[in-house]
Amino acid sequence: MNPPIEKRWHIHPPLPPQVDQALSGYPPVLRQILYNRGYPTPETARRFLEAQPLADDNPLALTDMPAAVERLQRAIQGGERVVIYGDYDADGVTATALMLETLRALGGDVRGYIPHRFDEGYGLNREAISALKEENVALIVAVDCGIRSLEEAAHARKLGVDLIICDHHHPGDELPVAVAVIDPKRAGDAYPEKNLAGVGVAFKLASALVARLKAPADLLAGVLDLVALGTVADLVPLTGENRSLVRRGLQRIRQPQRQGLASLIGVAGLQARRVTATDIGFALGPRLNAAGRLDTALDALTLLTTNDIYEAGRLAQQLDVQNRKRQGITRAIQEKAETLALQDDPEALLLFAAHEEFNAGVVGLAASRLAERYYRPAVVAQIEGEYTRASCRSIPEFHITKALDACSDLLEKYGGHAAAAGFTVRTERLPELVARLKELAAAQLGGQDLRPTLTADLEIPLAALKPELLDYLDWLQPTGYGNPQAAFVSRGVRVLSARTVGQERNHLKLVVSDGKITFDAIAFRQGHWADNLPPRVDLLYRFEINEYRGQQRLQLNVRDIKPAG
Repeated sequence: MNPPIEKRWHIHPPLPPQVDQALSGYPPVLRQILYNRGYPTPETARRFLEAQPLADDNPLALTDMPAAVERLQRAIQGGERVVIYGDYDADGVTATALMLETLRALGGDVRGYIPHRFDEGYGLNREAISALKEENVALIVAVDCGIRSLEEAAHARKLGVDLIICDHHHPGDELPVAVAVIDPKRAGDAYPEKNLAGVGVAFKLASALVARLKAPADLLAGVLDLVALGTVADLVPLTGENRSLVRRGLQRIRQPQRQGLASLIGVAGLQARRVTATDIGFALGPRLNAAGRLDTALDALTLLTTNDIYEAGRLAQQLDVQNRKRQGITRAIQEKAETLALQDDPEALLLFAAHEEFNAGVVGLAASRLAERYYRPAVVAQIEGEYTRASCRSIPEFHITKALDACSDLLEKYGGHAAAAGFTVRTERLPELVARLKELAAAQLGGQDLRPTLTADLEIPLAALKPELLDYLDWLQPTGYGNPQAAFVSRGVRVLSARTVGQERNHLKLVVSDGKITFDAIAFRQGHWADNLPPRVDLLYRFEINEYRGQQRLQLNVRDIKPAG
């Protein structure tokens, strides 16, 4: 493989003197970081650092929420059978678990249903709705899916099964007909937070229902760990209400009362009291996702809802094994997809690869790696007879779901966000679809300098990296998409040693110095530097603690390397 595409660096300008004075109650480095993130006053800075909830977070402001609550109340009090129908990713699984736990605590006759990725595909499907009707299910609550399921909603209505849709994906031009369609991205919706994950919208529904039935408020506190898991794993921005929800959820995760979560933390090799949003994103979330990527996500759902310590331990181990298997499959597909995408048109502005042997459960991960490596929108698909199922990942300059909107006449099913989407297309239509998507990419991206931009908060000498700085940086938590960890640039750093590490020798382990202080450093996926690293370099990095075998050392987590000067 070729080295990754060269990245641009953007370093925030120094904060103005008046802001420096206004934030004088905070350490200098933290002042700059707060200013960079848009918090230039003591009040806005305090609200951000304390991760305060929205002042106007009334769930009834969501369109159709009153109708949904009324229907659920009637189902609970009437003893009707209710099914929570979720997606098979971590967001959908946690949203399903949250609604199951809430409705059961309120006395509901409820069970969960998650479609099999390979047998049923994403979202609501007619066959499942028909089967649930045969089981005398009166009400289906679709979580993290359903906003584009027009035909399926019509089918449920025809069968006499009531449907509540509780989703967060972008709606199409037409909404499904249902008892309630809750989605903060609906046109005209009054709820102020538009970036809730699927589990976040489910939490708002649970909150409204608990208030309506005057149930104990600690019922909601008990599901905040699920909200944190799903929100971080789904890569929605960790700003606004999401930041508040995840901060509160992490407090519960660090003292886990959910047996399955405690077991999952254990097999991931984490310490519960130290779990961060980063750990969710890179350790817990992938294990929850692994179940649905390779087999059935019902195992992940059972893990999050069981009280049996032995079942929890068995399922956590199983998900850990599946995750390792998923990693191997992803690497193989990524290599094959890269070859296929570049062999015919290496200059293409949209990368496309499809193959019969690709695993539909991990094509999204392969697409994500391609988009990251080449900074182009990427589509990776599995061809399976009459139909082809694909996952798409994109870059900020190209809204992938709007591109699919422009090709909707060719698609059987699709949906997603600006940066990620999925679709199903008849295989015979695939060449026309690919040609049209590439035309759209060429029209929107042609002539642009397509290089990823890495942003640093400030330039700083290595000698200024004191241990107490980590305490200040911890105030920024939870960090992730939309609220990145603080990043720094240090210039002219001397490389004392460098070697490749990792199973595939694709990471770079460094020891660097500025003449006054020496640090260990790790540069993930940058092993290509090993044979041509200059003696002095500029580094863009994050400052962190590396804990290994019970010992803690200060470390630079290097995002990018450039020759000095």
